[in-house]
Amino acid sequence: MVSYSDAHSPPRVSRESTVFDVDLDYFAVLRALRTGAGHEGTVEFFPEEGRYHLDGHRKCDVRMAPEQTREHGGICPVCGRPLTVGVLSRVEELADREEAVRPDGAAGFRNLVPLPEIVGEILGVGPQSKKVLAEVDGLIAALGPEQAILEEVPVGDIAALSPPLAEAVDRLRRSEAIREPGYDGEYGTIRLFGPGEPGQADTVTTPALF
Repeated sequence: MVSYSDAHSPPRVSRESTVFDVDLDYFAVLRALRTGAGHEGTVEFFPEEGRYHLDGHRKCDVRMAPEQTREHGGICPVCGRPLTVGVLSRVEELADREEAVRPDGAAGFRNLVPLPEIVGEILGVGPQSKKVLAEVDGLIAALGPEQAILEEVPVGDIAALSPPLAEAVDRLRRSEAIREPGYDGEYGTIRLFGPGEPGQADTVTTPALF
């Protein structure tokens, strides 16, 4: 499996990607794709962010996992009409086994949250706001590229600029993201802080703004 970001959205390019451990050479990449040797896996958004991950009715505020949908016969318990069936139900319908099994030798994957979304959560504003974009620019200038901040930069270095961001990145690396799956056209939400937790609406302090 390979993964690539939407080319029509420049800010999102490279946020989903395929990881190789080969020479930077076309034929080396081709061999890795053909044989699996050197193909280390993919970097992905959380699938729960998708607008149709689970089943449900947005107007009825009903969101269901596939097993709940089956228990209700595919019918909304509020309005009595058929539920909008999501991707996960279709995956289970096509699956040839009950539980997920990783084939031997299969490349791995890891899920990330875009840096603007994390900063927006901390500041309590949207990820496309001018405030968030300015903070992200300062963080990249101080710490390096976005993906390096999310995966490689020591948490202590991040904490020197923003303790809440350091905590958020540490939780992301420990796979502790809070997932609220999307359904019936409603985007899902991935959060790194619970309601009222320290870090909400705090300022990210970059050297240029300190």
